[in-house]
Amino acid sequence: MKVEHQNLAEAFSEFKVDKNINRPTMQKILEEVLSNLLKRKFNIEDDEAIQKSFNIIINVDKGDFEIWHNREVVADEDFEDALSQISLTEARKIDEDFEIGEDVSDKISIDDFGRREVLSIRQNLISRIMDLEKNEIYKRYKDQVGEIVSGEVYQIWKKEILILDDERNELYLPKSEQIPSDFFRKGDSVRGVVARVEMKNGSPLVIISRTSPYFLERLFEFEVPEILDGLITIKKIVRIPGEKAKVAVQSYDERVDPVGACVGMKGSRIHGIVRELKNENIDVINYTENTQLFIQRALSPAKISSINIDETKKRAEVFMQPDQVSLAIGKGGSNIKLAIQLTGYDIEVYRDNAEMEEDVDLEEFNDEIDEWVIQTFQKVGCDTAKSVLRLSKEELLRRTDLEEETIDDVLRILHKEFEN
Repeated sequence: MKVEHQNLAEAFSEFKVDKNINRPTMQKILEEVLSNLLKRKFNIEDDEAIQKSFNIIINVDKGDFEIWHNREVVADEDFEDALSQISLTEARKIDEDFEIGEDVSDKISIDDFGRREVLSIRQNLISRIMDLEKNEIYKRYKDQVGEIVSGEVYQIWKKEILILDDERNELYLPKSEQIPSDFFRKGDSVRGVVARVEMKNGSPLVIISRTSPYFLERLFEFEVPEILDGLITIKKIVRIPGEKAKVAVQSYDERVDPVGACVGMKGSRIHGIVRELKNENIDVINYTENTQLFIQRALSPAKISSINIDETKKRAEVFMQPDQVSLAIGKGGSNIKLAIQLTGYDIEVYRDNAEMEEDVDLEEFNDEIDEWVIQTFQKVGCDTAKSVLRLSKEELLRRTDLEEETIDDVLRILHKEFEN
C-alpha cells in the first residue's frame, strides 16, 4: 500500500505545480479532503471532533502529508470511544511506558484506509482542484471584461472559433463577434476584448469580441500614450465593424491636439489600429459641448451650410450643397448612421433652398409613389426628385435595397415631371 500513498502524494504534488495554485489554497483543499475521509472512516459529522482528535500535517513544498491521531489512554474496562480514547493495553503496544490519563499521538498510515478509500481521496482531490481551477478562470476573466486578451486559434467551426490563451484556457470568438472580413487559420494569433463570461455546465465560458466599441477603445489606449496618461479622453465610439468608425475625443490640456495625437505623425498611430480592424475607416472627431458644431464634425467630410436643431425632439435638419449630400450619407448610409449614433440626434439631410426651388420634393409625388417608398429614398438622403435622378439606377438599387421594378417606376414618374 506504500505505492498508493506515493501515488496520492505524486498527484498532490503534480496539481500543486501544474495548476500553479497558491500554498494556502492547496493546503486548505487537501485538509478538507482528508477530513472528509476521516469522517467516513470514523462515522462522524462533527468538524470540531475531527480537529480535536487529529492533526493533519501537510508539506506543500514537497507535496506530502501526514495524519496523527490524538487519543487519551483509559483503562481497558472504561474504553468507549475509538475516536478520542485508546485502551491501556493498546497504548502499551505503542510504548510500554504509557499510563492512564496520558495523551497518545500515533501516525495513521494511508494503508489503514484501503485501496478504495485512497482512490476516493485521489478522485476527490482531482475534482476539487479542477473546480477551483474553473472558478479561478471564471473570476480572472470576469475581472477582465472589456479588456483586450490574446490567444492562438486552435479550432475553427462554422459559427465560432476556439482560441487558447497562454495557459491553454479556452476562449470563444463567435461569428457574430468577428469583423466581416476576418479570416483565421489554425495557429494564427488573435486579439479581442472579453465581451462576457458565464458558467455553463460547471465550466467557464469566455466570449471575446472584435466588433465591440471597447476593442477599438483599448487599441487606442495601446497606441496613444496621452489617453492612458489622462490627457485625452475618449468620449464615445460608434462602429460598423470592418467598414467605418467614428471616435469622439477630448483634451484637457490646451497644448494637446486630441485628433492629431490619436492619428499620429503621418497616421503612424492610427495605421496599426486600422490594420488590426481589417482596414476599417476611422474618423477621429474633436468632441465639443456645442451641439451644432458637434453634429457638423460628426457628418465630416461633408461641409454643412446651416443646421436647424430641435432640442426637445433631439432632431437636427442639416442643409448643404448638393455635391455634399453623398458625402454626408456615406457608402450605404454608413456616415449618417454613425453620426446619428455618435451625437444622439435624429439627423435629416436637405439640399440648400436655392437648389430646392428648382427641384420638387418627393412628398409631392405621394399620389403616384407609395409613402413607404418615398421614406426609403429619404432615409438615404434622396428627398427631392433631382436628388434621385442624379444617381444611377445601380446606385439607387444598392442604397435603397428596393426592387428593380420599383426603382424603374419611380424614375419613370420623376422623368415625366421634368419633361413637362
